[in-house]
Amino acid sequence: MGTAGPRGSLQVGKLPMGILEGLLSKYCGADPRVLMGPGIGRDATVIEMGEKLVVVKTDPITFATERIGWYAVHINANDVACVGARPRWFLASLLLPEKATSQELVEEIFSQIKGACGELGCVLCGGHTEISLGLGRPVVVGVMVGEVERGKLIPSNGAKPGDIVLLTKKIAIEGTSLLAREHPKLRDSLTEEEVLRCSELLFSPGISVVREAMAASETGLVHAMHDPTEGGLMTALWEMARACGLDIMVHEEKIPVMEETEKVAEILGIDPMGLLASGSLLISVGRDGVEKVVGAIGAMGVEATPIGQVREGRGNVFISRGRDMILAPMFSRDEAARALEEIS
Repeated sequence: MGTAGPRGSLQVGKLPMGILEGLLSKYCGADPRVLMGPGIGRDATVIEMGEKLVVVKTDPITFATERIGWYAVHINANDVACVGARPRWFLASLLLPEKATSQELVEEIFSQIKGACGELGCVLCGGHTEISLGLGRPVVVGVMVGEVERGKLIPSNGAKPGDIVLLTKKIAIEGTSLLAREHPKLRDSLTEEEVLRCSELLFSPGISVVREAMAASETGLVHAMHDPTEGGLMTALWEMARACGLDIMVHEEKIPVMEETEKVAEILGIDPMGLLASGSLLISVGRDGVEKVVGAIGAMGVEATPIGQVREGRGNVFISRGRDMILAPMFSRDEAARALEEIS
């Protein structure tokens, strides 16, 4: 899949993995107290800080406009929880459009941030707010800081050969909700009730994975976790495989896809496998621990489905289609971005 737009410009979305790997190796320094630094599939940094380890994550919210403050908290908290840490402190930089910012808008975003922090038991403790030139919509850049006991850290590259890969919930919660809120074609093609149901997926089953990540990590049996975000499930699997340097074999027929997602994908001509999938969680666990981990997650009211295995390899993802096992697609841009770009 191509990554360049007109005149060689890069497309909207994540940087291609190859470019990002080169930048990280060239510009990121080393520090003995940084126990887990930047890399493909490593969404949070772990820093040694006395008896506990500090986990730091930053991520912007650029696609969504509705509930943008709420989004920012949960998206950043998810990555902190994926290494077994409890989200504690949140900082936010609000960049607001010069011609469409009112005091009411700013207060609404702050209120959303406070509400989401309250849901997770963390606090807003700093940041920056400004009205910026050239912006057509608000952007919130969040930083979540968490902490974890040294012995309970779950490294992003910890998957082991023979592990079973679990997927919680179904795909693609965030992308389906976002498109229902933002894409006019869906409002014309779906009933009002269907649009509302898709929109409310943001809250039920919801895009937070903190509860299930904490429950899974408390079993002491999880080797690695990763949450699918931009680029969808397939991109997350590739990131997970690259992080551990092992292959992941996925069974397409076992991947649970929401009925709402299938309908939205059909209308817009997009692939659910490459659609924003926050709300689901990938978990790598040894075969002997699958039942206990699934049970712990189930106690939170969340389903977990085995969708594949980790094997010796070179960091590739393969997917079964019928009787064939082929190299899985890699989405250099999210399907939601592609769908929304068509109407911009």
